[in-house]
Amino acid sequence: MARYDYRCGSCGKVFEVEHGMTEHPDIVCPECGGATERVFNASGIKFEGSGFYNTDQRGGSSSTSATSGASSETHSCACSDCPHNN
Repeated sequence: MARYDYRCGSCGKVFEVEHGMTEHPDIVCPECGGATERVFNASGIKFEGSGFYNTDQRGGSSSTSATSGASSETHSCACSDCPHNN
């Protein structure tokens, strides 16, 4: 089930209705019983900071130790309590 916002054409009230994505029910306003239309909003997901683009994930190399076949024994980490340092 997905949640959708609907706005009443008569009183302007915006409210949320849950129904299947393939369903297109006729929704009426719970306040005045007026006709409504679905409101399209931007997604609630916001990507901020580094790490969301391919160029942000790596330094200069185009492969990681997981894809290049490098063993974990050659791993060098700056963290003092990192399990790779043991």
